[in-house]
Amino acid sequence: MTTHSRSTAYVLGAATVAMGLIAGTFYIFACCVMPALARSDDRVYVDVMNDINDVIQNPVFFLSFIGALLLTGVSAWQLRGQPCRWWVWAGLAAYALGFLTTIAFNIPLNDDLTTMTDPTAARERFENPWVTWNVVRAVSSTVALGCLARALVLYGRVTHGTWEHPTAAVSGVGG
Repeated sequence: MTTHSRSTAYVLGAATVAMGLIAGTFYIFACCVMPALARSDDRVYVDVMNDINDVIQNPVFFLSFIGALLLTGVSAWQLRGQPCRWWVWAGLAAYALGFLTTIAFNIPLNDDLTTMTDPTAARERFENPWVTWNVVRAVSSTVALGCLARALVLYGRVTHGTWEHPTAAVSGVGG
């Protein structure tokens, strides 16, 4: 493996990890945080969502949120001549959908929530659209994660010269 292919593998690996962190974040909101908050009264719901929206704006989250997009983009460029490039491009497209969903829908809803004074009206305007758009970004980032994981496996096979069926590589058949 050359230095270039090592750096390419590291970038693809880092993109996959960052994507996994983001997919997991959106997933946990979809299947745990929001259903738990749905059980609370309006004031608690709005206060907790405002606290979450404030706390999540931190360097660690931004590193993963923006890093997943940038690392996947860099990886797509680095792998432009490789057979696995289509998986990376598909992952980039899927995550771009989730990233843009966050920018276009979830963040404006978060911002509106902070300005509303009536918790019942705020929740009524916020909850269903936010949950719906979160599911979109959870699914799109999970699809992106799957695409990057597939690209990582395929890239590993290319760089190690084992394009044959995995069982053939182990048994010595076909190689």
